[in-house]
Amino acid sequence: MVQIRAMTKNDLAAVSRLLGQSWRRTYSPIMGEDATARLSDEKHAPDKLAAELADDNKMSFVAERTDGSIAGYAMAAMDENGDVTLNRLHIEPQEFGSGLAVDLLHAVLAAHAGIPSIALEVIEGNDRAVAFYRKHGFEVVERRPAAHGVGGHASLIMRRLLPMA
Repeated sequence: MVQIRAMTKNDLAAVSRLLGQSWRRTYSPIMGEDATARLSDEKHAPDKLAAELADDNKMSFVAERTDGSIAGYAMAAMDENGDVTLNRLHIEPQEFGSGLAVDLLHAVLAAHAGIPSIALEVIEGNDRAVAFYRKHGFEVVERRPAAHGVGGHASLIMRRLLPMA
């Protein structure tokens, strides 16, 4: 059994590990091991995650197993215009196909009820993620150079319209 809840400071180390492993597994074949490790270590350090957690414009969720271990993580941010972007959604590989990623996605969507749409960015070549997001109502609306600073690797911007209350 897994519970979706708001992330706390106590989760920082576990989430940092989960992100590092997920990034290396997913992006090393696309960007190379060195670039992936460097970017992940920079972006997913516990102090960076702590700063995000303290930011009122960002909402972070974890999926916690009954033994207290973290099986998944999602974070969305709202900008000054009220636009929401799903910045991260990562789960442990043993949870693939379990519905956990959908549960995390639904937690993010529920937390942002009343907004017109939600966007996300996926590095081109992350076919598993693109297929997942398409299945859950996201469509590619733009292709652009990767925000992660990796030359030659485009990103796909995907957006899902949300029902208005």
